[in-house]
Amino acid sequence: MTDHQPTSDYPALKLHVDGAWIGVGDRRVHQVIDPATGQVLGDLPLADMADLDRALDAAARAYPRWRAVPALERGAILRKAAQLLRDRAESIARNATREEGKTLAETRIEVMAAAGLFDFYAEEARRIYGRVLVRPAGQRSLVVHEPVGPVAAFAPWNFPIHNPARKLGAPIAAGCPVILKPAEEAPASAMAVVQALIDAGLPDGVCQLVFGVPDEVSRHLLASPVIRKLSFTGSTSVGKHLMKLAADTMKRTTLELGGHAPVIIFDDCDLDRTVEALAVGKARNAGQVCVSPTRFYVQEGIYERFVAALAERMGQIRVGNGLDPAVGMGPMANPRRPAAMAQLIGDALGKGARLRTGGEAIPGAGYFWQPTLLSDVPNEARIMNEEPFGPVVVAAPFRDLDDAVEQANRLPFGLAAFAFTENARRANLIGDAIEAGMVGINTVLLAAPDAPFGGIKESGHGAEDGPEGLAACLVTKTIHQV
Repeated sequence: MTDHQPTSDYPALKLHVDGAWIGVGDRRVHQVIDPATGQVLGDLPLADMADLDRALDAAARAYPRWRAVPALERGAILRKAAQLLRDRAESIARNATREEGKTLAETRIEVMAAAGLFDFYAEEARRIYGRVLVRPAGQRSLVVHEPVGPVAAFAPWNFPIHNPARKLGAPIAAGCPVILKPAEEAPASAMAVVQALIDAGLPDGVCQLVFGVPDEVSRHLLASPVIRKLSFTGSTSVGKHLMKLAADTMKRTTLELGGHAPVIIFDDCDLDRTVEALAVGKARNAGQVCVSPTRFYVQEGIYERFVAALAERMGQIRVGNGLDPAVGMGPMANPRRPAAMAQLIGDALGKGARLRTGGEAIPGAGYFWQPTLLSDVPNEARIMNEEPFGPVVVAAPFRDLDDAVEQANRLPFGLAAFAFTENARRANLIGDAIEAGMVGINTVLLAAPDAPFGGIKESGHGAEDGPEGLAACLVTKTIHQV
């Protein structure tokens, strides 16, 4: 919190309820802070119970109308929204960088990814197929898929453009209204995604945007019989809490929760390519990515050489304001993250880990942290068991494939995992053996519009993106006719 006044070149922040944009008025506010400068960007209105009730009522009224809209028309709106996002990409990306901190290059990519999702679901909407069962003459049995109903969707701050698009694309394509609550840290990005849908012709009540005290909003929305499905991306602890709330009214759930991604580096990897891919991947969004490569298990024969090369490369990453095109990594998104990093790194060093590069906050305004590499980290260290969600690599050696698999699978999380090898048989074996919803082999890129994105074990259930993301917004009905 600072004493600066909101900046004049940042959009006025609003809720969107029942077809209307709603400003601060006499509502409580949250000050949005630029994590690179500490400057107040704007005051965000927080929804009260009356706002949420209006949103629920609007969603209930919109549902029968929207589900009746033909799939081709729903798709046309999504396709037009995708083009509007591309047309407005530069202003959306700049505001996202100011709110969340990641580099402008990353937020530009994020706008394009959001547009790609809308384009994919514009086409996928027409592929909600059922089937006709074989029956005697004069009888017919149909299996059909219908929209689940209004969705309460909660998106985190780390992908302030892509996460809202991910929460909106599939349900809107399926015929479901959505009440979206993004993170209060980066509201203008979510507003821009919603504005594109509205400008593309989305009817009132189909997409509504609320901000507020998270526990207040989630309890109120999930207690309502209007809401038929919960979609949440965030921490495992909050996901479990919301799942319990959803259970009271038997709501469908899609949960993409925390991870702690293992990276298995075999001695036959292309060392230079592997080091470069992992250094860039770790710096992405300052490590504040649910699938960020974090626990590095390196085969003994190349362990020291790999750690030294990665430490050198990470030390070359330029940290600064994400609006600077020369910067390779921006700040962390809020003051909670550097504080958490300091605790976890201090605990690891106290348990015998070696600091190879970084390890400290960068002095000055903003929430900057040095890219950090710890080697010889024991399993007893908290950082080997708790997701750091920051620009830190923790490394330890392994002997053989069985040892690597044991270490990779030992935690209750199963969101993403990575492996680097030039041996095709090893690649097949490790791909099969790793317990994760997504595995990258010789790549750290896992997200694509047509590929399911989600985890297993305590990293959640269900999937977003791909045909699976659309299926998660549908229910199955069987109709028997004689």
